[in-house]
Amino acid sequence: MTNKNRYYFFIILILGSLATISPFSIDMYLPGFPAIATDLNTTIDRVQLSLTAYLIGIALGQLVYGPLLDRFGRKTPLYIGLIIYILASVGCAFTQSVNSLIVMRFLQAIGGCAGIVAAQALVRDLFPVTKTAQALSLIILVIAVSPMIAPTVGAYVTAVFGWHAVFIVLALITLMILVAVYFFLPAGKGADPTLSLKPGAVLSNFYSVIRNPQFFIYTLAGGLATAAPFAYIAGSADVFMNLYGVTETQYGWIFAILASAMIGSTQLNHILLKKFKSEAIIKVTLWYQGVVGILLVTGVYFHWFSLIGLISFLFVFLTGQGLLGPNSGALSLAPFTKNAGSASALMGSWRLGAGGIISALVSFLHNQTAMPMVAVMCGCAVGSLIILYSGNTVVKHREKKLVLEQKSVLS
Repeated sequence: MTNKNRYYFFIILILGSLATISPFSIDMYLPGFPAIATDLNTTIDRVQLSLTAYLIGIALGQLVYGPLLDRFGRKTPLYIGLIIYILASVGCAFTQSVNSLIVMRFLQAIGGCAGIVAAQALVRDLFPVTKTAQALSLIILVIAVSPMIAPTVGAYVTAVFGWHAVFIVLALITLMILVAVYFFLPAGKGADPTLSLKPGAVLSNFYSVIRNPQFFIYTLAGGLATAAPFAYIAGSADVFMNLYGVTETQYGWIFAILASAMIGSTQLNHILLKKFKSEAIIKVTLWYQGVVGILLVTGVYFHWFSLIGLISFLFVFLTGQGLLGPNSGALSLAPFTKNAGSASALMGSWRLGAGGIISALVSFLHNQTAMPMVAVMCGCAVGSLIILYSGNTVVKHREKKLVLEQKSVLS
């Protein structure tokens, strides 16, 4: 490995750590739900609202950080966000009621989502356009490991020290990331005093980003495609533990195995990008996910799947996420330099917003079978494919019409 590659690897490791703050915050305290409900004299359903509050905070917070990262540069808003996260984590640890936990989790998300937006914007700043998809693949590789580690770490911390300690551990981890960002992470794009933070100007800036056809198509399609794992997360515990009768420990191993599906595919994406363009990889991946999704729906409908069979098909489906996420993200951000922060915020907010909608849809369709989970996963892939093809068709038609109009004017 050359010095330049070592440098890039170190930068990606820091950016990946920033991006994993929120996944760890979501997954690490899940094993503590029963203990939290008991200590705070509430129900698990009520504790689950703290997770909902966190997802809402991430989606909304990213829209705030986008303009701030463009206006004040990457690091200052990032510092503020990480400090808010650390303070809110301490607040979660010492909370005395479920309502205050919900509020603190919302604030924790507002702070933590700065890492997601800044990491994506800094990839666009620090890497050439031809390397952004590869860089995002490696970052997603780091993120993909977190669902395998976080619940296990959270379970041990909760068992030994109690659920309060989970939030102290999260605060300490983020403090170390903050130190690494301060001393080792390049500043990226500097502040741009010409950008206004007035609501009208911010909305106008967002609108200018959305108007870009490439951003709109790949963000919309990519966001729906990358929401499929949220359907799996929302339905998997009920499917595996209630329908197939696995224990909590066995479910943890199943969760880890299926989470590992993305790790191999992100490495594969790194190799594929040397020979194929991101556009081609996305199309092929959505086609195979659509086919696998249809097989999943058919198999569940006709009761074909044993436990191993369902896990195997889910594994094949989820491998696509390591190919879709980085490539759609790179293509969404590629047109931007000046507004990369706002573009990153809009993309991230839509992805998590779509994930929240998909999760709610699985819960709404719950019928004590695996059908809601697999049907929604299939719908994400097929819907994304339709958006991609129809969007590109419309763009090509407009371009062709514009060329004809120009020729008509010239003649």
